Amino acid sequence: MNIGLVAHDAKKKLMQNFCIAYRGILSKHELYATGTTGRSIEEVTNLSIHKFLPGPLGGEQQLGAQIEHNNIDLLIFLRDPMNAQSHEPNVHEIVKLCDMHNIPIATNLATAELLIKALDRGDLEWREFYK
Repeated sequence: MNIGLVAHDAKKKLMQNFCIAYRGILSKHELYATGTTGRSIEEVTNLSIHKFLPGPLGGEQQLGAQIEHNNIDLLIFLRDPMNAQSHEPNVHEIVKLCDMHNIPIATNLATAELLIKALDRGDLEWREFYK
């Protein structure tokens, strides 16, 4: 499965820790991330990640295009709800695209853990038939 990974600056360390904890599961899948998030994950996990541009510089739009073409099966987007982002419209667009295309999305650690465990159990295999 193709997994998208995005984290706002305040959540990058949390994303790194999440990817360390679930490295075994993530390593079985294709990973895609915005540039800065992808590099920060690679630094601590040695996972291979397809990196787009940094989020505010077009990476979120590139990820959105992959979602529109049904090339992402699961998205973990650790957002910082306490600080307004200059690229907030792109954030809302990604969430909207996930809703439109039935892409499971986690925007916090609790939901991310539920989705990654469901992925490991095979609960998301229905995505293979959805393509």
